[in-house]
Amino acid sequence: MLRTKWPVALATLFVLLLGWYLLYTQRIVQALQRDAELLTRIYVEVQEGVTSMEPGRADDALFNLQGIILESGVPMVQSGPGDTILYVANLPFEVDLSTRLGQARVRDYLESLDARRPPIGNPDLVHMHFGDSPEVQRLAWIPLLQAGGMLLTVFVGLTMVRYQRRAESERAWTSMARELAHQLGTPLSSLQGWLEVLRLPIGERPGSLAESEVADAIGEDLERLERISHRFELIGREPELEPLSLRSVIRDLERYMVARLPRLGRGVELVVDIPEGLPLVLGNRVLLIWAVENVVKNALDALAGRGGKITIYARVVVGGWVSLRIRDTGPGVPPELRDKLFEPGVSSKSGGWGVGLALSRRIVEGVHDGRIELLDGVDGAAFQIRLPAYEDDN
Repeated sequence: MLRTKWPVALATLFVLLLGWYLLYTQRIVQALQRDAELLTRIYVEVQEGVTSMEPGRADDALFNLQGIILESGVPMVQSGPGDTILYVANLPFEVDLSTRLGQARVRDYLESLDARRPPIGNPDLVHMHFGDSPEVQRLAWIPLLQAGGMLLTVFVGLTMVRYQRRAESERAWTSMARELAHQLGTPLSSLQGWLEVLRLPIGERPGSLAESEVADAIGEDLERLERISHRFELIGREPELEPLSLRSVIRDLERYMVARLPRLGRGVELVVDIPEGLPLVLGNRVLLIWAVENVVKNALDALAGRGGKITIYARVVVGGWVSLRIRDTGPGVPPELRDKLFEPGVSSKSGGWGVGLALSRRIVEGVHDGRIELLDGVDGAAFQIRLPAYEDDN
């Protein structure tokens, strides 16, 4: 459930941060627009004071101009000789300049103002100290807010990805354990059955089975157990790779599957078309057979109870690849499973563990540097395994 929700949560966080940022910047834009209006009013007042012929109009214009400038919100401090504070405006605190404490507090504040902006004027007469307008102060926060938002998004994203990977790993190992138990269960049950047969007197055994026949059957089950053990032993290790004939690999698989088709898939025909002369591939025989076997068993499950045909054929394709395709005449893969068919735990079978195709993908892509995919536009289901052709450097 969390796996499907974390992208939504991350997207929601991103949208909220984006919305807040847009709102914040919009307020700054509006403040700058007000500053433009303020400068225009200053210009109008100056023009009227300069051009007017009325007595005292220039003094009124200067007075109005002072009021307009104070509306800008810029912190201003006027000091005189001896650092006496004469006038303040737009300070972030209230102060009484008639007191020694008030004078001292403003002088302390001037240190922060002068550190950013040098004062203007003649220090022996009038010195003007000023700071940043509220708009500039808000603009100064933008880089920090942007960086904080990006770091928060990245942190949440990495946390979710890490949690997802851990959940997928746990799900994969759980599926692997169930698959191992499932594969071991069949030969172990068979061995238990043969043991019960051996305990019966020869005359009471089904079909009067001889001990040599029972021994052969037990040998087949032990061989299967050894095959399963060897396969799972290679999981998580760096297997040895060697030049292999894909035709030989598929022929081994064919013999193994044909002997079990009457039990695994009644009414299913297996057709193998692997031409001679295919380039060798660099691989591990045990793992490569396992990967193809999982795909074939997936096709057998699709044809269970209805019969049909499974075709395995290989060809050389452009780019130095050998293409192996496994196609069945079953109902195909449901659309809702196509994009996640190779993920651990995903299965179209009600009793499946969803680990077979995930293992095939790990073997083909992780071990053999190949590619496995479900093909589109075909009846039934068709899987393609592409393996790089082996090139002997000697």
